[in-house]
Amino acid sequence: MSVSFRIIPPRGLVYVRYEGNINTADSAATFNDYAHHPDCRPGQKQLIDLACVTGFDGDFPKLMELQARKADVFLAEGVQTLAVYYAPSPLTRKIAQMIERSWEPFPGVVAVIQDTEAGALSILGMQMKSFEELLEHTA
Repeated sequence: MSVSFRIIPPRGLVYVRYEGNINTADSAATFNDYAHHPDCRPGQKQLIDLACVTGFDGDFPKLMELQARKADVFLAEGVQTLAVYYAPSPLTRKIAQMIERSWEPFPGVVAVIQDTEAGALSILGMQMKSFEELLEHTA
């Protein structure tokens, strides 16, 4: 599995891209890198691109542990965080729904699932129609 992130400070946004099989341990390591990044801020909107995901390791207890760690960072200072999951296929939608349910104990995290890039970006208040366009405008 590959997971990467890019913080876009002027937009208060983090773009996260998963590829292959989602492994909770790898996700935790990447989140740790994000949490210690100098541009990490509570309340940054999260855009999670699941388009290239082929599966999930199914370790739900570890996922819940990771979500609690994320909530500590996302919700610091009493802010809310919007997380938008781009899940264009039946498999990625199923995975996104499971992740969405894992946020239920944390009411300060608002999770939304979208099946188009334009829809995901619109919810985040972006006028672009694709992630490529978003990333080009912030290069």
